[in-house]
Amino acid sequence: MTQAGVSQSALEPRIVPRGEHGISRADISENALRVLYGLKRAGFAAYLVGGGVRDLLLGREPKDFDVVTDARPEQVRKLFRNCRLVGRRFRLAHVYFGRDIVEVATFRAIPHADAEGALVDEGRIVRDNVYGTIEEDAVRRDFTVNSLYYNIRDFTVVDYVGGLEDLRAGLIRLIGEPQRRYREDPVRMLRAVRFAAKLGFRIHSQTETPIPRLAHLLEQMPPARLFDEVLKLFQGGYAVETFELLRHYGLFGHLFPLTERALAEEEGGFPHVFVTRALENTDRRVEAGKPVTPAFLYAALLWEPVRLRAAELQAREGLAPLPALQRAGREVLQIQLAHTSIPRRFSLGMREIWELQLRFRYRSGKRPHRFLEHPRFRAAYDFLCLRASAGEDVGEACEWWTQFQEVGPEERATMTRARKKPVRRRRRGRAKKKPPEEA
Repeated sequence: MTQAGVSQSALEPRIVPRGEHGISRADISENALRVLYGLKRAGFAAYLVGGGVRDLLLGREPKDFDVVTDARPEQVRKLFRNCRLVGRRFRLAHVYFGRDIVEVATFRAIPHADAEGALVDEGRIVRDNVYGTIEEDAVRRDFTVNSLYYNIRDFTVVDYVGGLEDLRAGLIRLIGEPQRRYREDPVRMLRAVRFAAKLGFRIHSQTETPIPRLAHLLEQMPPARLFDEVLKLFQGGYAVETFELLRHYGLFGHLFPLTERALAEEEGGFPHVFVTRALENTDRRVEAGKPVTPAFLYAALLWEPVRLRAAELQAREGLAPLPALQRAGREVLQIQLAHTSIPRRFSLGMREIWELQLRFRYRSGKRPHRFLEHPRFRAAYDFLCLRASAGEDVGEACEWWTQFQEVGPEERATMTRARKKPVRRRRRGRAKKKPPEEA
């Protein structure tokens, strides 16, 4: 039986010896091992924890290796010259090895409003620097499968909350009382969805039941933090599954309210499928090892409300296509920024991708050749073809520009000439002869 709801004082750890689990030091990054052994030599406890342990036990390759210890952040900094302390909400030590960073946290206890180093606002943890024991640390983590520890001292796996049992069962289960844990940090609802999609696990019934009712708590979170969470949700290679779960639990509308509103209404008797097509493309790119930029991702997530608003402005106010698209983009962005922040370097790229869609209409003369040299041509072209795949009336444009990129200079010249409309020259009338003056 899982111990996910038991207080830390009553916990008895399950300790799995080296011969009974599949974690090998050969699968742990060299830099993480340096940190673990450095802490051990200095007399401190040193464990791998969280997703790295979970993924190793599942036979997956971890993206990160996080370390937890009884050493305070200042003590960690003294041990490693390449260390920097970061964070206000969670004080952490980052040990740098070139571009690789090993994150080191001190064992934490569950914070209370009167605890030194804690700040709790209406049940939400605003600052959490209350240090404790490994037992307390295990209980304050979010999900049981993320609360597994690998001890570098004897190479055992330590489980205080039934994480190994849930790992075998394929369950995402919160540690503790779900409603209270979500109120402490509403982002845990997004994390539950992300891990379920990533691992192909089910969310435990007690963990999922409060989510639709508490989804509105996301609106209390700093938009900058939600921007980071959106990138984790949609850039991990399982964006489609994540999107479907977010909508199922009523979370997506609190992140992208205008997009949710657009998706809820059919157009011409057909549902909007552009977002799904875009996220399928995102997953393919991640799987192929290609980059996915936040500008393109957000341009896709917000396109439906921008497109519909631009059409409305053209129909009701008589705006030309470009001014309508520009104004729609500004209005949608202004509303979106209240929910998730978007750094300026990405918002400018988004708007450019949207506005460049109108340039694909011009396919004669020198304009197509110049457009190919535009730094955002490729992103805009990919966006155009996604629109075509979603049923927008731009399929012929996508085909033309695809062919235009594939052919040589002579064929390109022929394609641009073929679309050139003949110019009608006005015939200049002959000057009329003046009638002879009458005598």
